[in-house]
Amino acid sequence: MFTLYRMNILYKILLFYCLLTFSYPTTGNTLNDKFTVVIDPGHGGNDPGAVGRKGKEKNINLNVAIKLGKLIENNCNDTKVIYTRKSDIFVPLHKRADIANNAKANLFISIHTNAVARNNSYVKGTETYTLGLHRTEENLEVAKKENSVILIEDDYKQRYAGFNPNSSESYIIFEFMQDKNMEQSVNFATLIQKHFKGYNRIDKGVHQAGFLVLRETSMPSVLIELGYISNPSEETYLLSDKGTSDLANAIYKAFLNYKGNTPKIQTVTTEKETKGKNVTKKTEQTSKPVFKIQILASDKVIPQNSKQFKGLKPVSWYKENGMIKYTYAEDENYNKILQIKKNTVDPKFKDAFIIAFKNGTKININQAIKEFKNHD
Repeated sequence: MFTLYRMNILYKILLFYCLLTFSYPTTGNTLNDKFTVVIDPGHGGNDPGAVGRKGKEKNINLNVAIKLGKLIENNCNDTKVIYTRKSDIFVPLHKRADIANNAKANLFISIHTNAVARNNSYVKGTETYTLGLHRTEENLEVAKKENSVILIEDDYKQRYAGFNPNSSESYIIFEFMQDKNMEQSVNFATLIQKHFKGYNRIDKGVHQAGFLVLRETSMPSVLIELGYISNPSEETYLLSDKGTSDLANAIYKAFLNYKGNTPKIQTVTTEKETKGKNVTKKTEQTSKPVFKIQILASDKVIPQNSKQFKGLKPVSWYKENGMIKYTYAEDENYNKILQIKKNTVDPKFKDAFIIAFKNGTKININQAIKEFKNHD
């Protein structure tokens, strides 16, 4: 039964959504010649973040952020770097987003360090998040941990319209949100994980979850979990000069790949196996958007019969930002693709999402849905 309590929660969530929707400017940096990136070292000041046996998350985040910023500043003359903090101070979540929005930034990078309970201290690896609805309890727990920083803010109940970071009920809000920058955010997150592997980091993948700091930014945004301070060997690495340098270099390389390919969009191609050979062809021209489900991305071609596709076939692919993106199913009917995603794809690929193309070029998903509704 939909109780009065749940109705009240839903009302507050919808109010929160409305406040966020109209509280920040639109995406873009069209009047600024320089590409602007905002680097956000998580936590700080009286908020230490996760605490290990020897160190604190806030310091690891800041060390990597400063090294990353210097790499960009020293090598990218056409890029402006802005930090949400450059010292050990506390900055509220909404102010971090405000810094990026007011600068009309092109990219927002939030840097964090993960932790789990001591009885799971063997867990290690890096993962990168984009804004979205959590698909697993583990993703939800990461979001709860990072969002709980708002409890330190004096006016958090008013500022975040009653959002409770520790209540699963509050995360219903993310079911109503369609992030217009999701494609670019996922592209960048995928590149980050790719380059982390180049430094022998365990790849825990790209995920989605409801992070308030990402929701309040109006540009492509990611939240990076560098590793697990709760793991003694990981903590030693994260506190070392080599560790922080490796991590900063990996993110920097991903940034170069992302920036170098923005705003270029590659032509869509499909791959079919014909007598053991791969044949590539252009997607047919159409006046209506074509919807597809993106299931995974890789830096190399994966054979059609690979177990990585979990039995889905046929699978198509296209190239973007130096990565090969794999999709399943395609149709001009958005509702049909949505049902395929829910019934067939989601049980196999929890972080799958719908994308759209028109005349062989990828287009904004919101624009595509709007066109579909107008035609329909």
